Amino acid sequence: MAEIADWNTRIINEFRANGGRVGGQFDGAPMVLVHHVGAKSATQRVNPMMYQKVGDAYAVFASAAGADKNPDWYHNLLAHPDTEIEVGTDTVAVRARDLPAEERDPIWERQKRDYPGFAGYEAKTSRVIPVVLLEPR
Repeated sequence: MAEIADWNTRIINEFRANGGRVGGQFDGAPMVLVHHVGAKSATQRVNPMMYQKVGDAYAVFASAAGADKNPDWYHNLLAHPDTEIEVGTDTVAVRARDLPAEERDPIWERQKRDYPGFAGYEAKTSRVIPVVLLEPR
């Protein structure tokens, strides 16, 4: 777990130092920093995530790299949907909404097409990977 925290911290620092851009495996990918509050702990947290622009909102994907359970941030956003994201150098107040299948599916299909690694995550798990829409408020 500490290894993931260190990895996230490095990406967050690079994101903030470079106006929202990161290199390495995420070079050129649309990235956002999602702030969230622990559902049980009430601890403030930040996670870097790839996003897909959907109108004026941002879709993020609870893939957990194909793990068999949803990531903690997903549960945190469901418990505390009013939050903030960092996009480039801007901070945007948003409300998180877990998308039902009819909204989720076309966004998810586009994400898999544009970034095939997400199709690989889907193949590794039997769960339906949630798509969360972060809508400006």
